[in-house]
Amino acid sequence: MYKTFKSILKSIIPHNLLVKNEQLIRKVTYLFYKGNRFECNVCSAQLSKFIELPSEDLLCPRCGSLPRTRRLWKFIEPQLGDGFKILHFSPSRTLYRKLKKRKDIDYLSTDYEDEFLADQKLDIRNTGLDKNRFDLIVCFHVLEHIDEDLKAMAELFRILKPGAQCLIQTPFKTGDIYENPAITTPEDRLKHFGQDDHVRVYSVEGLKSRLTSVGFKVIVHRFKNEAGNKLGFKGEDVVLVCEA
Repeated sequence: MYKTFKSILKSIIPHNLLVKNEQLIRKVTYLFYKGNRFECNVCSAQLSKFIELPSEDLLCPRCGSLPRTRRLWKFIEPQLGDGFKILHFSPSRTLYRKLKKRKDIDYLSTDYEDEFLADQKLDIRNTGLDKNRFDLIVCFHVLEHIDEDLKAMAELFRILKPGAQCLIQTPFKTGDIYENPAITTPEDRLKHFGQDDHVRVYSVEGLKSRLTSVGFKVIVHRFKNEAGNKLGFKGEDVVLVCEA
């Protein structure tokens, strides 16, 4: 039902109007998914079920959160407080809207390719921001797009306050990092890296090693299947918590 409804809307309503009215559309969609079997920890929706996407991700019909969004919110929410400074790269619309409403925090979002809702357009390799500025940096599914990833990691370390955290997630593979600078076309990148704008596939240990080399202390959080998974998390998930 959701897929059909979405296809109809996309065929008759321009993309910019869909984004503008997304929250209203989701409120209507949510009426068909109300229940008490599941819940979204981002918007507090009580659900009979999540929307299952072709990727097997479970989407919240009310706010549009994905499993990685809900997992990320579990990391972020307990830390929030008066004057807390966050830098968020390429944020989901769900968390952008939620955090932007908070008047007690200093929230800055950025997207270099103009694909996400964001306040500024910053180059992660050289942001131009002050040293030791942020209490938390969120960098989910960004580094796999960056050619000079070590330069980006060093910049994240530079602008993070001592003792503060940077949360990082990318797609992962077993074994070593797979990258090849000779692979440049979208078609070849899709074939080799899984997406046409990716430049590598990290391994967990490989990414941890690179982050450690620029000064971070890295803790790898691995999540497995959870009994009574009411929040619609994925079966397996990895988040790297990097402390300056």
